[in-house]
Amino acid sequence: MALGQNTKGYETPNHPYQGERIASEHDLAGRYGLKNKEELWRAESELRSYRREARNLVGGAEGDAALAEERGRPFIARLQRNGILAEEESLGDILSLDVTDVLERRLQTLVYRQGLANTPKQARQFITHGHITVDGQRVRVPSYTVSVDEENLIGYDENSALTDDLHPARAEEQ
Repeated sequence: MALGQNTKGYETPNHPYQGERIASEHDLAGRYGLKNKEELWRAESELRSYRREARNLVGGAEGDAALAEERGRPFIARLQRNGILAEEESLGDILSLDVTDVLERRLQTLVYRQGLANTPKQARQFITHGHITVDGQRVRVPSYTVSVDEENLIGYDENSALTDDLHPARAEEQ
């Protein structure tokens, strides 16, 4: 392993104290029910890698947008499959993505948004305790990236006590 190589899979902020950055991180962590800021930094690193890939494709095509789109088709298709890019978006739209685009595709966020949990924190708890399945398979990782195809296949595990509509922890019907 090369000296100084990052083995964590994410990069921490360069400056330890920046009030505005800390406030925005705290807001995002609360809104998405993240356990700690490390999860946010992982999402930001993932977004940075998408942007880097897009820049490399454009740079490798030496400014030829059509060639870059052609070479980047599998990459764009993967981002569209994962719901990070919309169907009509292209390579240039990757550079305008925000960290919330990545956070919205987490299983934890989708469980909360679909009304299977009352709060993002409760969604995290349901997932880690094994109450949530994706396409019939129990998933215990709140940061699992849900593809567009799997989005409608999220539900309670058939063996979970939460399958009972009268369970006190179940989300109230809106």
